[in-house]
Amino acid sequence: MDDIAARHRQPSTVTVSLTEPSDTVTIMMIGDSTMADKVLKGENQERGWGQMLPTLLNGPVRVDNHAVNGRSSKSFIDEGRWDKVIERLRPGDYLIIQFGHNDEKASDPSRHTLPGSTFDANLTRFAREALAKGATPILMNSIVRRNFPAPGAPTVTVDDKYKKGYHPEAFDTEGSRLVDTHGPYLDPPRRVAESLGLPFIDMNAITHNAIQALGRDASREYFMWIPADTYPFAPEGKIDNTHLNIKGATFVATLAAQALADTLPLLRPYISVAR
Repeated sequence: MDDIAARHRQPSTVTVSLTEPSDTVTIMMIGDSTMADKVLKGENQERGWGQMLPTLLNGPVRVDNHAVNGRSSKSFIDEGRWDKVIERLRPGDYLIIQFGHNDEKASDPSRHTLPGSTFDANLTRFAREALAKGATPILMNSIVRRNFPAPGAPTVTVDDKYKKGYHPEAFDTEGSRLVDTHGPYLDPPRRVAESLGLPFIDMNAITHNAIQALGRDASREYFMWIPADTYPFAPEGKIDNTHLNIKGATFVATLAAQALADTLPLLRPYISVAR
């Protein structure tokens, strides 16, 4: 894993042709901010792992990333975003589905879904309609948050309160054990995949093991820990343990690409980091 991090300390440059050949393999993506393409204004350092995935592919393959900040499986449908995606899907395409971070927000009825009920139903809809178009759905659960609570402290380390301004002292009491925050929202993607006989990739377990191996201190370099007066996009600095920086997004994209190669043999020839 240290080799993975070392190989991707800097983002790669990707050139995409405006006209793709008809035999190009398309990997479409739907999900939330942890996967989404980010604007680069003000030297923004945040990236979604789907934004970095094209740097790890080669040959006649393209990524069509429809993930959007703040969306849940419910709001993605309600805003008409799924309708646009299903119109674009073609036979032979792949569709990566990864929601959960915003589905769990019980305080927001426009996004909140329930595991075993509405969350499962939305994932099932995505998968069934993609299958009907001749595409291959791939279900993933949420990547892990960087959450190292102090021993005996509440499960979730302070986070949102410190997203504006750089206050590393608020995390001085962090413990050494990474604790996931998604709970039952990790199960529906696996459950739906099993019920429909589809590929499932446990991105939560994969990223949990990787971030735990990095440890409490080193893992800060992969998330949005931005000191003040470093970049124009965040002059006051920020600490955000959910979203990835360039290094972190490339790291997670590498883990995802390797898992895709392991899970879907037909994609393996297009993945430059296949094991």
